[in-house]
Amino acid sequence: QVQLAESGGGLVQAGGSLRLSCAASGRTFSRHAMGWFRRAPGKERDFVATISMRGGSTYYADSVKGRFTISRDNAKNTVYLQMNSLKPDDTAVYYCAADPFGVGSSDSGEYDYWGQGTQVTVSS
Repeated sequence: QVQLAESGGGLVQAGGSLRLSCAASGRTFSRHAMGWFRRAPGKERDFVATISMRGGSTYYADSVKGRFTISRDNAKNTVYLQMNSLKPDDTAVYYCAADPFGVGSSDSGEYDYWGQGTQVTVSS
Protein backbone atom coordinates (compact mmCIF):
# COMPACT_ATOMS: atom_id res chain seq x y z
CA GLN A 1 0.00 0.00 0.00
CA VAL A 2 1.28 3.43 -0.97
CA GLN A 3 -0.21 6.72 0.12
CA LEU A 4 0.49 9.80 -1.95
CA ALA A 5 0.19 13.47 -1.05
CA GLU A 6 0.65 16.26 -3.58
CA SER A 7 1.69 19.80 -2.75
CA GLY A 8 2.95 22.92 -4.47
CA GLY A 9 -0.09 23.96 -6.44
CA GLY A 10 -1.34 27.53 -6.52
CA LEU A 11 -2.15 30.55 -8.62
CA VAL A 12 0.46 31.78 -11.10
CA GLN A 13 0.48 34.15 -14.04
CA ALA A 14 0.97 32.89 -17.58
CA GLY A 15 4.66 32.40 -18.28
CA GLY A 16 5.41 31.62 -14.66
CA SER A 17 6.63 28.45 -12.98
CA LEU A 18 5.55 26.07 -10.25
CA ARG A 19 7.06 22.92 -8.82
CA LEU A 20 4.72 20.20 -7.65
CA SER A 21 5.82 17.58 -5.16
CA CYS A 22 4.30 14.22 -4.35
CA ALA A 23 5.40 12.53 -1.15
CA ALA A 24 4.87 8.80 -0.81
CA SER A 25 4.52 6.74 2.32
CA GLY A 26 6.08 3.33 2.82
CA ARG A 27 9.36 1.66 1.95
CA THR A 28 8.51 0.54 -1.55
CA PHE A 29 8.53 3.86 -3.38
CA SER A 30 11.50 2.86 -5.53
CA ARG A 31 9.53 -0.15 -6.81
CA HIS A 32 6.90 2.06 -8.42
CA ALA A 33 6.91 3.94 -11.65
CA MET A 34 5.33 7.33 -11.02
CA GLY A 35 3.09 9.48 -13.11
CA TRP A 36 1.45 12.89 -13.14
CA PHE A 37 -2.02 13.38 -14.55
CA ARG A 38 -4.36 16.37 -14.62
CA ARG A 39 -8.05 17.10 -14.89
CA ALA A 40 -9.15 20.44 -16.26
CA PRO A 41 -12.65 21.73 -15.49
CA GLY A 42 -15.23 19.83 -17.48
CA LYS A 43 -12.66 17.54 -19.09
CA GLU A 44 -11.35 14.02 -18.74
CA ARG A 45 -8.26 13.22 -16.73
CA ASP A 46 -5.21 13.47 -18.99
CA PHE A 47 -1.70 12.10 -18.82
CA VAL A 48 1.07 14.62 -18.19
CA ALA A 49 4.33 12.78 -17.49
CA THR A 50 5.78 9.56 -16.16
CA ILE A 51 9.11 8.37 -14.78
CA SER A 52 10.52 4.88 -14.34
CA MET A 53 11.37 3.30 -11.00
CA ARG A 54 14.98 4.48 -10.95
CA GLY A 55 14.34 7.66 -12.88
CA GLY A 56 16.28 6.67 -15.95
CA SER A 57 13.36 6.95 -18.32
CA THR A 58 10.77 9.71 -18.68
CA TYR A 59 7.91 10.34 -21.06
CA TYR A 60 5.72 13.41 -21.58
CA ALA A 61 2.48 14.40 -23.17
CA ASP A 62 3.05 16.47 -26.30
CA SER A 63 1.23 19.40 -24.71
CA VAL A 64 3.86 19.77 -21.97
CA LYS A 65 7.01 18.52 -23.67
CA GLY A 66 9.82 21.03 -23.35
CA ARG A 67 8.04 22.95 -20.57
CA PHE A 68 7.55 20.37 -17.79
CA THR A 69 10.15 18.10 -16.19
CA ILE A 70 9.42 15.08 -14.04
CA SER A 71 12.03 13.85 -11.58
CA ARG A 72 12.22 11.72 -8.46
CA ASP A 73 14.31 11.33 -5.32
CA ASN A 74 13.96 7.77 -4.07
CA ALA A 75 15.85 8.61 -0.88
CA LYS A 76 13.11 11.13 -0.05
CA ASN A 77 10.19 9.08 -1.42
CA THR A 78 9.22 12.06 -3.54
CA VAL A 79 8.43 12.73 -7.18
CA TYR A 80 8.44 16.24 -8.63
CA LEU A 81 6.92 18.05 -11.57
CA GLN A 82 8.70 21.25 -12.53
CA MET A 83 6.36 23.34 -14.66
CA ASN A 84 7.75 26.27 -16.63
CA SER A 85 6.24 28.62 -19.19
CA LEU A 86 2.81 27.92 -17.81
CA LYS A 87 -0.25 28.65 -19.92
CA PRO A 88 -3.90 29.17 -18.96
CA ASP A 89 -4.62 25.79 -20.61
CA ASP A 90 -2.48 24.16 -17.90
CA THR A 91 -5.11 25.07 -15.31
CA ALA A 92 -6.24 21.81 -13.72
CA VAL A 93 -6.13 19.63 -10.66
CA TYR A 94 -2.86 17.71 -10.82
CA TYR A 95 -2.63 14.17 -9.48
CA CYS A 96 0.34 11.93 -8.88
CA ALA A 97 -0.01 8.19 -9.22
CA ALA A 98 2.06 5.07 -8.52
CA ASP A 99 2.38 1.98 -10.72
CA PRO A 100 3.87 -1.00 -8.85
CA PHE A 101 6.83 -2.46 -10.75
CA GLY A 102 5.77 -0.50 -13.80
CA VAL A 103 7.95 0.93 -16.51
CA GLY A 104 6.08 4.21 -16.75
CA SER A 105 2.87 4.49 -18.71
CA SER A 106 0.51 7.12 -20.08
CA ASP A 107 -2.43 4.81 -19.34
CA SER A 108 -4.10 5.80 -16.07
CA GLY A 109 -5.40 2.24 -15.71
CA GLU A 110 -1.86 1.03 -15.03
CA TYR A 111 -1.66 3.02 -11.79
CA ASP A 112 -2.90 1.49 -8.55
CA TYR A 113 -2.45 4.41 -6.16
CA TRP A 114 -3.51 8.03 -6.50
CA GLY A 115 -3.13 11.19 -4.49
CA GLN A 116 -5.92 13.66 -3.71
CA GLY A 117 -4.67 16.24 -6.17
CA THR A 118 -3.43 19.81 -6.02
CA GLN A 119 -5.00 22.75 -7.85
CA VAL A 120 -2.94 24.70 -10.37
CA THR A 121 -4.47 27.87 -11.76
CA VAL A 122 -2.75 29.89 -14.47
CA SER A 123 -4.11 33.37 -15.09
CA SER A 124 -3.78 35.16 -18.42
